[in-house]
Formats: sequence, structure tokens, C-alpha cells
Amino acid sequence: MRANFLGLMLLLMFAGSSLAAETPPGADQVLAQARMQASEQHKNIFLIFSASWCGYCRKLDALLASPEVNPIIARHYVIARLSVSEEYRRVNPKPNSPGAEELVSKLGGPKGPVPFFAFLDSNGKLIINSCRPVKDKPAGENIGFPVEPNEIAWFMTMLRKGAPDLTRDEALVIESSLRNQ
Repeated sequence: MRANFLGLMLLLMFAGSSLAAETPPGADQVLAQARMQASEQHKNIFLIFSASWCGYCRKLDALLASPEVNPIIARHYVIARLSVSEEYRRVNPKPNSPGAEELVSKLGGPKGPVPFFAFLDSNGKLIINSCRPVKDKPAGENIGFPVEPNEIAWFMTMLRKGAPDLTRDEALVIESSLRNQ
């Protein structure tokens, strides 16, 4: 009887922990939804790869949600998010989005540092990613959340390539928000 009770308790513990760590939607599903929405709205896709434990990822989310920046980004982009690098969290890691690590690689991203992001057209074709060109580094260097002047400059280059109709005033608002971080 006691063994059955112990077995039942273990089963409930594992069931509870698997519910808490529910697998997020896969990269294919998230990208298909973003492509459909971007196509309908005549926008490009701002695809963000981040991790729940990442402070710079949260800073990027806060920037994109800010009252100054959000309407500008929303006018030009459909935002899609995927979880990667969750295994670096030591306690109760959340699961990665299935297929997200492979998509990072396909889009020219690094293994590891987050956030990594890419701008895609409405068909899912890469326009530009957050790896800025660096001498002697063929793949470039991921800027993550742009803090340094060269990172902010690359982010602004990305925005202009991803949204050619971004106005000068809109670009100044975003650049100013980044510089004031």
C-alpha cells in the first residue's frame, strides 16, 4: 500500500512539473503565424530570440513596449518571439521553442548569446540580422541589446533596412530611446 502511495505521489510530482514547463509553440508555427500576419498587414517581421533569464532580453522587450517606441515598431513590423538558450538557467529552466536553435543558425545567428534578432520579409526571407560586421569575424558579432554607440548604429541600420519607409523622426525617437537607456 505504501509503495502504491509513493508511486502515485511521484507520478503527480512529475505530471505537475511537466505542466509547469509546458513546451512553447515551435519555430515553424510562430514563423508561419508571423508570415501570415505580416502578409495581411504589408509589414516585415521583427523576430526576437530570447531567454526568460536574460536581463538584456527584458530590456529589449521594455524598449519595444515603451509608449514612444511601440507605435513606431507596430507600424512597421509584426513582432514574433522564440525562446532559446533556456538551458543556461540553473534552476527550473524553461523549455526552448522547438526548432528555434536551428532557425537561429539558419538566420546566421550565434549559438548562445541572446537576445539575437532578425528582420524578415513577409515570406520569411532574411533581410538583416543583429550580427554587425566586424573585421576578422566573417559571421560578425551579435549586438544583443544595443548599448554601445556601434551597436546602436547597427540597430538603426537594421531598422532602416527592415522598414525602408521609417521616417527620420521615427528613427530619431528610437535612437534617442536607446541612447537614454
